[in-house]
Amino acid sequence: MNPENEKVLERLIKGNEIYVSGNQNAGDVSLAVRQLTAKEGQHPYAIVITCSDSRVIPDAIFSAGIGELFVIRVAGNVLDNHQLGSIEYAFSHLDANVIVMLGHTKCGAVEAAMHSHGGTDKFIRYIIEDINEAIGDETDDYKATVLNVQHGVNIIEKAFHDHPDIEDDELDVLGAVYDIETGEVTWLKTR
Repeated sequence: MNPENEKVLERLIKGNEIYVSGNQNAGDVSLAVRQLTAKEGQHPYAIVITCSDSRVIPDAIFSAGIGELFVIRVAGNVLDNHQLGSIEYAFSHLDANVIVMLGHTKCGAVEAAMHSHGGTDKFIRYIIEDINEAIGDETDDYKATVLNVQHGVNIIEKAFHDHPDIEDDELDVLGAVYDIETGEVTWLKTR
């Protein structure tokens, strides 16, 4: 990891520590910052791909304010070309070079995949199929969540391996799991 991306990771870790300590309003969401970002645009320091679960709020989890995180949400934090396009936009046009694939405990999509729920639903089944590809026959909730995160990290790394906008050691893809009960983020070794 290059020094600039190390600083981003440290900022994310520190932001989560602030959140876990009970300070849920640490990010700047003031009128002044809203006006500034409306005028000058967004400059996120990280990209976060996470679940659409209403208990998972990345800006709060990392104590980030307006314009600081580029957040992509989809049930089960699965990836397709739409999410990959959003990632590409964030690093190519907004210069965000740290990508966090953030799973979470008690994920309904992961649990549904483990128990094969959603097979007859018109669209949910696509999410379940993607997660099943990631978790195989894993029956432990936490281990399945980790496998799903690692699968997402692998997809991102493969998709952008030879991207023309990325120089060597410029982009880092990190896996993490958010505990919805404690608020803590556990960083995974994904390589």
